[in-house]
Amino acid sequence: MQKSIAHLGPVGTYTETAALAYGKILQEKTGTEYILSPYPSIAQTLYSVAAKETDLAVVPVENSTEGSVTVTLDTIWQLNDLKIQQGLDLPISHRLLTRGKSLQGIKTVYSHPQALAQCQKWLEKNLPHARLIATNSTSEAIQHINQDPTGGAISSPRASQLYDVPVLATQINDYPDNCTRFWVVSLEKSGYGSYISLAFSFAKNVPGILVKPLQIFAERKINLSKIESRPTKRVLGEYLFFMDLEGDMRETTIKTGLQELSKLTKELKIFGNYDVLKIKS
Repeated sequence: MQKSIAHLGPVGTYTETAALAYGKILQEKTGTEYILSPYPSIAQTLYSVAAKETDLAVVPVENSTEGSVTVTLDTIWQLNDLKIQQGLDLPISHRLLTRGKSLQGIKTVYSHPQALAQCQKWLEKNLPHARLIATNSTSEAIQHINQDPTGGAISSPRASQLYDVPVLATQINDYPDNCTRFWVVSLEKSGYGSYISLAFSFAKNVPGILVKPLQIFAERKINLSKIESRPTKRVLGEYLFFMDLEGDMRETTIKTGLQELSKLTKELKIFGNYDVLKIKS
């Protein structure tokens, strides 16, 4: 048996690193072989699973420095059948790669928007006059510097080795404990674990509308590890709410809390009940 795992490409992205780690875990636990399938965007990796082109997708959902990866949240809301099977926490240590010889010669820095933001202070201090150009991934950034000695790319140590590009500066992220959480999603029914991710919308946006859902979980002493809003993209001022809970859906308090939440909301989507593994970069 073989499973295909979609991830943001090309080869050498941090998402590929997370996908490789999960593939090895899958192989060790179940004997299932795996192949990696790179896609040019995060949304396309999720669409590939929804369309049954691939079996699983590994997608970034939150970074400890820059917060949520909104395209992941927006897309998983739109695609009704995707379920989270596993969370993966990966330490992120950025490098500045270049064909040039010195920092003084760098005029342009390419990378994924999240990576550029995670290195903002370092860039302001060391390359204050460099132009910052966003790319679809940290690996795609390397394609822009292969023929440009004045260009630099923020990418991973693995990408440096794969594409044979020298590292000019190491550990350039602004905070040493930089970490990204990834979700493993598929069309299979979610299992059980210590975390629950969900989202909901209300019929009307009225004052105090969010208080009652929060009371539901406070009264049951259920910890909310995350809550944030995203626009519905239909009407200005209309929002969805994404929430992470700590708990197992087989617990009575969790069951009754979710039942009460369902009565208050216009639409409630439970994306999965899963555990989070810490993996090495």
